[in-house]
Parts: sequence; C-alpha cells; structure tokens
Amino acid sequence: MVGMPILPSQRHLFDLPGHVAYLNCAYMGPLSNAVAEATHGGVDRKRHPWAVFPADFFSLADQARAAFATLLGAPATAEDIALVPAASYGMAVASANLTVRPGQTILVLAEEFPSTILTWRERARAGGAELVTVPRPADHDWTAAILAAIDDRTAVAALPAVHWIDGATIDLVRIGARLRQVGAALALDLTQSLGARPFPLAEVDPDFLVVAAYKWLLSPYSTGFLYVAPRHQNGRPLEHHWFGRAGAQDFSNLGYPDGFQRGARRFDVGEPANFALLPGVTAALEQILDWGVDRIAATAGAFTDAIATRADPLGLAAVPTQLRARHYLGLKAAGALPAGLAGLLTRQGVHISIRGGRTLRITPHVYNEWWEVDRLFSVLEPAFAAARP
Repeated sequence: MVGMPILPSQRHLFDLPGHVAYLNCAYMGPLSNAVAEATHGGVDRKRHPWAVFPADFFSLADQARAAFATLLGAPATAEDIALVPAASYGMAVASANLTVRPGQTILVLAEEFPSTILTWRERARAGGAELVTVPRPADHDWTAAILAAIDDRTAVAALPAVHWIDGATIDLVRIGARLRQVGAALALDLTQSLGARPFPLAEVDPDFLVVAAYKWLLSPYSTGFLYVAPRHQNGRPLEHHWFGRAGAQDFSNLGYPDGFQRGARRFDVGEPANFALLPGVTAALEQILDWGVDRIAATAGAFTDAIATRADPLGLAAVPTQLRARHYLGLKAAGALPAGLAGLLTRQGVHISIRGGRTLRITPHVYNEWWEVDRLFSVLEPAFAAARP
C-alpha cells in the first residue's frame, strides 16, 4: 500500500453540511446520496407490491451477496455468504456450529466489543469450557499476546482484525496458521476493518467471518454479512424459514422440505429479501469497490498520520504506526481528559468518539477534508492547554 494514491475528497457524494466535521466512521458511516436514493427506491417499491415478483425475493439478496463476496475477495463467492442483521447474529451462528468440549478454552480480547464477549461467554458456560481473556499488552502487540495464549486446549479464538477502541491491529494470518496447528477454529468480527483495510481471506482461512455493514461498509443499519467457510456449510442455522429450504423459489408449491438451499443461504436471517435496505447495501458496496479498499485505506491513513503527529505535543499517544490500522486512530491521554471535552467538540460541530474513558477515537474516511482536522485541533489545543497544571 506504500505509495498508493489517495482519493480526492468525496464529500460531494454525501449530505454533509459545511459546519459538520465528521471524523467518526467507526461509530456509524454516513449513507452516500446514492445509497440513500437506492434505499428510498426500495421503500417505494414496497408501496406497489403488485410490482414485486417471486424472483425479486431472491435476486436482491443474491446481488448483495455477490457484491460482498467481490469485496471480501477470493476464494469467497456469493455461495459462501449469508445475510445477517448484526454482528451478534453471525457470532451466534458460529457459536452454534463450532465444537467446544468441556475443559477447552475460547479466546477473546480484553475490552473487546460486547457482542463477541457475550456470545462466547454463554457458549463457554453452556459447554463447560473456559473463556480466556487475553489481556491488553503494554507494547500494543496483540498478535504476540494471542499467540502466547493459544495451546492444545484452545477450541475457538473469536477475534477482530482491529481493536475497536484504539485501532491496534492483529496479524490474523499468523494466528490462523497457529490455530490450525492445534485444531482450533477462528471466528472473526471484521465490522471495524472490512471495507477500509485489505483482508487476505485465503491466507487467514477463518471458519466464520461476520461484518455489520453500517460502519465502514457505509450501509443502512441492521444489515450485515456472514462468510461461512465451505467446510461448515452443512451446519445448523439459527432459524428455520422457507427461504433457506430447497425449492423456495417455487411460490406455487411451497412445502416442508428437509433439504436446504445451496451454500451458506441456510444461515440467512429470516426474511432476507429486505426490499427497503438491500438496494442501498448493494449500492454502498459497489461504491466501495469503485474507490478501491487500498485507496480508501491510504486516504484515511493520510488523515490519521497527520492527526497523530499533531496530537503528540498535547500528550495524546497513539498506537505505534506499525501496529495500527491506517484508517483508525486512538489517542490516549496520560491522565483524565479535559473537563467537558465531549460537549466542547459537539458544540463546534466536531464528531469523534471517546472510548475507554481516556481515548479519543478518530476515524476518517474519503469524505473528509483537511479543514475538519483544523477544526478538531481548534478545540483540542486550547482545551488541553487550559487543563495543564
């Protein structure tokens, strides 16, 4: 990615008012104008149900599957993709289909997003296993810490590619290889990275991979995707609905077949043919593919690198560049943040997140411009200066 050209500002494709400095994609990605129009079109289509035909129930879903498979990259195909409403749903599918025996361990990260922790904590309790939480490493090297925690007792590692608080990265290629050595499985939540950071699917070879689409995939809320490795595609779905069963396309002859649709479709959430949201999801994925994930990462990285440099004199420390995702920046204060900082930022139209009490999470995208960085520091610099003893 070194030398990858950055994109010019794409702000004109979004409805971002001139007074808004939105540096918070990790919280929620904005819908582009094209995605909003496609979503409105889907709603309008439902107003005229006589114009919705049986084939449409499947074509909309399959267009979204195909676009996501293209984004995920080889060897993924549309056959490997299920439609899910949330990361928790995908993790629940993984939990229901991966073997965990009494006495084995399930690895998760300290301070990981609750959906992952809660899912696998319940799985450990139900199966007599132990949930092992890998502590935050002082040197930010999550990869070494996770590798040290994997042993012959490990059944599953449930991990992200990027820690959601500060953007610290995990080398999933090395971890995937180590897990395979001990016969353990890998369940991934890539909600905070896919679409803004390249992912080597073939080298990592996860068992399950879920993405909530409303952040870096710039899609409507309550949409997402689950990649299911072919070795698990004969597994048990969470729901039993007619969409997932063989012959569902024949509306004139619906029955109660035992057989399932091909590939990962059996794992779809019920009513996957979401006429309102799926057109917007597909439009968003097509836009990301047009920009290119490498260029998105490079563009966001130009912002985060500059912000990290400018923040250093304020006593705000970032994860070292070699261990941080380019699109994701966590700035940790040595002590308490200035009183009322969140309110000061909001009143100036600057939107970031505060995570873990002392970390400013700043996550730009291709719609950002340099004046937004200046606006951010027009608040941070005087606030930190006033807070010094």
